[in-house]
Amino acid sequence: MTSAAESEILTRVGPGTPVGEMMREYWTPAIMSSELVADAPPVRVMLLGEKLIAFRDSEGRVGVMDHRCPHRCASLFFGQNREGGIRCTYHGWKFDVEGNCLEQPNLPPHLTFADKVKAKAYPAVERYGIVWTYMGKRAVPPPLPNFEAVMLADPGERNLFCAMRACNWLQGLEGDIDTSHFSFLHMGAVKPEEVDPANSGRYAVINPAPEYHVADTDWGTMYAAHRPANPGQTYWRFAHFMFPFWTIPPDGNFADHVIARAWVPMDDTHTMFFHVSWKKNEPGLRKRKDGSQIPGATIGNEFLPNTTDWFGRWRLAANADNDYKIDRQAQQDGSNYSGITGIHLQDQALTESMGGIVDHTFEHLAASDLMINRTRRRILQAAQAAASGIAPPGVDQPELFQGARGGDFITPNTIGWLQAYSDELRISKNPTGVLKMAAE
Repeated sequence: MTSAAESEILTRVGPGTPVGEMMREYWTPAIMSSELVADAPPVRVMLLGEKLIAFRDSEGRVGVMDHRCPHRCASLFFGQNREGGIRCTYHGWKFDVEGNCLEQPNLPPHLTFADKVKAKAYPAVERYGIVWTYMGKRAVPPPLPNFEAVMLADPGERNLFCAMRACNWLQGLEGDIDTSHFSFLHMGAVKPEEVDPANSGRYAVINPAPEYHVADTDWGTMYAAHRPANPGQTYWRFAHFMFPFWTIPPDGNFADHVIARAWVPMDDTHTMFFHVSWKKNEPGLRKRKDGSQIPGATIGNEFLPNTTDWFGRWRLAANADNDYKIDRQAQQDGSNYSGITGIHLQDQALTESMGGIVDHTFEHLAASDLMINRTRRRILQAAQAAASGIAPPGVDQPELFQGARGGDFITPNTIGWLQAYSDELRISKNPTGVLKMAAE
């Protein structure tokens, strides 16, 4: 069981907190590139408990900085973004994307001191359709992450979207590394005989109670949920946690399942979910063998119009205020197990229903939660080590993340789980790195 003290460490992300400080050592997705337009008004961004603004200047450069003007702390959200910088509308002080003060027009020329004033700005770069920022203490930021999904160079090959969740980051992330809920929340209305025999996902419908192997990895943790397949075979579903807040879920064919999802803490009770995947991915079980859609198993999200408040971006139209548009009749007659339409929305409803921060002392974790336990322990250990000056996993060696791939496949049941994973990984991407794992 996770103690109250451990829960406090795991869930708090603001400045000075153990996990928050560890996270700041990594490059963090702040906002999608498409959300920022040159010389357009700045956008409010809440990130790791800090109120920031993001903007694109006249030259296309991106700035991510504290929303407070360093003069009198008025919000730069109300500033004018034009002619190469953001100008505070209180007294006209102007700052570039690096926080340098360019002008102090309310002062006589002989009393200006622009060279001694700087807005609190974080390094920001654009890669893979995302604006990344580094909020850590290093004078020279570490390398950017380079795992598969975020390295897709052609935007035409990439799926990218965001969604905000009104709950702690860990609740959202743990939904991705909890595999047994798939057979219930998402597929509970499907009978085995309705599934195409060629779709390996049917084994998760036939047997909703898998067994598990779990391991620490160079990049975080991983699990293999396994079930019997045809005689002499094993059906595997592999998934990963990657520091500091990334997951690779298992829902798809391992051979082309290039995907990563970031559960970026906005503050302790709000999370921005970034989904990045290869368009060639074939998602897992979604349709019956007759081609009909499994009720509720769509992917699409319907969003409310964005607003300008701190939590106004990428909110789902179905939410707690309308009970996620649950269809109780469909739930009652068995046509939709949860009564909620949409894979992501189903997850969102249940993780938000736990509260802003779940009371971990109320839980009764089971064998199906091995990955949850292992990941919490790994985060706690890494946060403690980081507080002692030890670099968190993968910060300085982003190539380590190349060893992570998720998805499902079938092997002879004579092959051990680590060997099965290594074999499939080699076939799929021919990695050069050596997997270093401590199996459980």
